[in-house]
Amino acid sequence: MGDAVLAVFMIAFTIEAGFAVGLPGFRPFDSTGVLLSVLVNAPLAVRRRAPLTVFVLVLAGWAGYLLPGYWPGVSALALLLGLYTVAAYRSLPVTALCAAATLAGETYSACHAQLIGSVWTAVFQSVLLTGVAWGFGANAGRLAQRNGQLRMLTEQLRREQEDRARRAVTEERVRTARELHDVVAHHMSVIAVQAEMARYVFESDPAASRTALDVIGRTGSEGLDELRRMLTVLRSGEDDDTYVPAPGLEGLKELAARVGAAGVHVEVSVRGTVRSLPDGVGLCVYRVVQEALTNVVKHARPARAWVSLTYGAEDVTVRIADDGRSERFHEGAGHGMIGMRERAELYGGTLLAGASAEGGFVVTLVLPLAAGGVGS
Repeated sequence: MGDAVLAVFMIAFTIEAGFAVGLPGFRPFDSTGVLLSVLVNAPLAVRRRAPLTVFVLVLAGWAGYLLPGYWPGVSALALLLGLYTVAAYRSLPVTALCAAATLAGETYSACHAQLIGSVWTAVFQSVLLTGVAWGFGANAGRLAQRNGQLRMLTEQLRREQEDRARRAVTEERVRTARELHDVVAHHMSVIAVQAEMARYVFESDPAASRTALDVIGRTGSEGLDELRRMLTVLRSGEDDDTYVPAPGLEGLKELAARVGAAGVHVEVSVRGTVRSLPDGVGLCVYRVVQEALTNVVKHARPARAWVSLTYGAEDVTVRIADDGRSERFHEGAGHGMIGMRERAELYGGTLLAGASAEGGFVVTLVLPLAAGGVGS
């Protein structure tokens, strides 16, 4: 649209100048001159679509305009616009050929226009005009190329941001799946053990049976609370008064009591200077202890377990040991172990697990406190 307007303006300007300028020795501007002016300037309407073709048409039209003897200075501007467009959109060798043709045409026009005193002044003017058109066109081409590269980089950045967003969603889903695994595996293991015990002593020891049923009720309620907490987090933008905070170190004693009700006596000890940990680090410690004790309930009961939490200067160490069967690591607890290691790596820590020399099984988690804020 802009080029079409430019072409119309150039036609009007050329016709107006042709009628305004009447110099002796040149053919008076008439209807033929009007037609030739239209032929010279009309191709500019599509100059950016076919720069080289437009330049050739303008050059040919301008040469045809000169043959009848019209004053050459009127239509010379179209030639400069054609060169500008070629310089902006075509390669240097093509532009050089067009510049040479433009220089020749502009020099002829300047020498025969009867407006400049000497030939050298006409040549200087022609070189200056041609150089300016070439230079501005080349700069416009480089700017357009840079803008194109910028658009490509912007599009690439947009795609990378979308990829990062998708990866973040995937990682969050994996994290949620890990949370679900930990919650369901632990609480269902305790419920299964207590239900089996209640069934076994239902007639012989009603009191023990009622105690087991109480543990089942509390464990089921706690499991539902944690599931409700995760579902509340997933409902982005919704307000829910039933939100339950994520479990942390303060829940270890309650966790030990729940596991103890399932037949595994657990002792919790704390060493070092107790300090407040980021929520993410506290949740990581809780889930690892929960998974380790769940494995004891599922694979090593009856047994005893010891949970030791040690605060160091730059890290926190958690050691979960038991005196159950040490070979259970090879019996299929792999997914839980993978989940524990992934949690540790998420916060820049390490997790080691295996049979101890004294018998039983040991899980050791070390989390750097400096990295805790990243994952919290």
